Amino acid sequence: MNIAVCIKQVPGTSEVEVDEKTGVLKRDGVDSKMNPYDLYALETALRLRQEHGGIISVISMGPPQSEEVIREAFMMGADDGVLLSDRRFAGADVLATAYTLSAGLQRLDDIDLIICGKQTTDGDTAQVGSEIAEFLNIPHVANVRRICGVGAKAIVVEMDMPETVEIAEVSFPCLITVEKDINTPRLPSFKLKLATEGRTITTLGLDDFVDKDENNYGLNGSPTQVVKIFPPPTNDCHKIFEGDPVRSAYGMYQYLNDNKFIEAR
Repeated sequence: MNIAVCIKQVPGTSEVEVDEKTGVLKRDGVDSKMNPYDLYALETALRLRQEHGGIISVISMGPPQSEEVIREAFMMGADDGVLLSDRRFAGADVLATAYTLSAGLQRLDDIDLIICGKQTTDGDTAQVGSEIAEFLNIPHVANVRRICGVGAKAIVVEMDMPETVEIAEVSFPCLITVEKDINTPRLPSFKLKLATEGRTITTLGLDDFVDKDENNYGLNGSPTQVVKIFPPPTNDCHKIFEGDPVRSAYGMYQYLNDNKFIEAR
């Protein structure tokens, strides 16, 4: 079984500046990490390879420093890595991002299963995985919390739906997005870090794709545009009640009621 895992480098802090003109995050110089949800996707792939064999390829879209998360994936056990990096990819919304990733995935040979994390911590849209599958015209399921079985032509998964638990059999090639309850990701291995230091990461740009139309990528290919984005204002105001406990308790109650945090009965 050949598996592709989509991973992303996200800011490792909430203190991130926003470009007021484009409405996108300024990622240069910001501490970054692998998207936490992608760790569960990678761990799922590693466990499937352990049981059924095959190769795990990770693919990421981002600036050159995104190689760091691919190296981290190598330290966890991934076999190959592809980075989609081109200035013309910058500023992509979820649709343009999914289209770019689908174009990159088409460069990989004989992929049976694509695994994505539920969502990313910097966007929280939970849309990219399903949109990738739509662009590739393959079946897909989301909210997977357990792998029930793997056959020669299909995989059986358990999905955590809002009010029900559903089991589906999905034919290969297909795409799944996994929940964080599916497993516990392993830690990177220092031994694998040493063994994979010289491993080549394939970097692809727009000119490497079949579709080279710049209007389908980045800001140009994004049908949604951010009108305004800004960090939420910090609120560090506080009120202290001192003195008699009964008076303090009533004062707290009155304050909460006046500010409509509670409703008087």
